[in-house]
Amino acid sequence: MIQYSIDVLAALKEAGYSQTFLKKENILSGRSVDNLRNGKPTTWDTLNVLCDLLRCQPGDLLEWTPDD
Repeated sequence: MIQYSIDVLAALKEAGYSQTFLKKENILSGRSVDNLRNGKPTTWDTLNVLCDLLRCQPGDLLEWTPDD
């Protein structure tokens, strides 16, 4: 299963991007923010935006663990 390895919203907040700002400036949709909050999958476009904002690689945000 692929899941987030960090609290992405906390990392965004630490980098200066509040959830309100992300939605208000149309950086991320409300649905994308909700998906992040609930640990649900995201789109490649959203993953790209997250990596741009956090200046990181996708592997810094996601991890794979085997399904048992």
